[in-house]
Amino acid sequence: MSLDDAQLMRYARHILLDEYGIEAQEKVSAAKVLIVGAGGLGSPAAYYLAAAGVGHITLVDDDEVDLSNLQRQILHNSERVGVNKAQSGQQTLQALNPLIIIEPLAQRLSDADLDRLMPQHDVVLDCTDNFATRHAINRAAVRHRVPIVSGAGIRFAGQISVYDLRDDQAPCYHCLFPEADDVQELRCATTGVLGPLVGMVGCIQAAEALKVIGGFGEPLVGRLLSVDALTMQWHTVRFRKDPKCSVCGSTT
Repeated sequence: MSLDDAQLMRYARHILLDEYGIEAQEKVSAAKVLIVGAGGLGSPAAYYLAAAGVGHITLVDDDEVDLSNLQRQILHNSERVGVNKAQSGQQTLQALNPLIIIEPLAQRLSDADLDRLMPQHDVVLDCTDNFATRHAINRAAVRHRVPIVSGAGIRFAGQISVYDLRDDQAPCYHCLFPEADDVQELRCATTGVLGPLVGMVGCIQAAEALKVIGGFGEPLVGRLLSVDALTMQWHTVRFRKDPKCSVCGSTT
């Protein structure tokens, strides 16, 4: 799609980047992104993708804004306590960038919902906080060959990776974190989380999504980027596709 004068002005600082340029901006402006989760990770990720001009953002969350969310979930404010997070996020993002479409879905996604939504989007951001939903998103993304930008954060620890399921040789989420019934999950409500930590992770998710959409740079495919915010140390671990993976192994 060609950009009009308002878009050229709004996105000028991205267009000035040689690696980005007008070509990537046109792809971003034509893109549809699915963001599952409008909380600590989804807030900064959605903010920056909306600011960058992603043409259509589908924001999914069935939860309501709680006072305890406001320490980190920057899409929301005190006046919206009790409002659905997807709808609250739509208000914030539409005010930030009226040139794009924000579609809120105030529901928990079933497997059928994921199968319906995946083919309609160019990339999905997993901004959820539980393994069951992460694995459901991964299975649907493998079926429909849609890239996932996945982030997680708890206490002072965060991690980000990209699963580009358009490539048969790329690993999926299950390759790195096999699904198991005995996995103990940590929740922010009981263990706490540093607000800026999820902001950092969500911002990196936005950057990785723009790279996937725009076709520039080197996304975090086959790499898990981790941060310890207590010491501010970053680590990268490389991993490969598991040929015996029960989710994506049969695609090779």
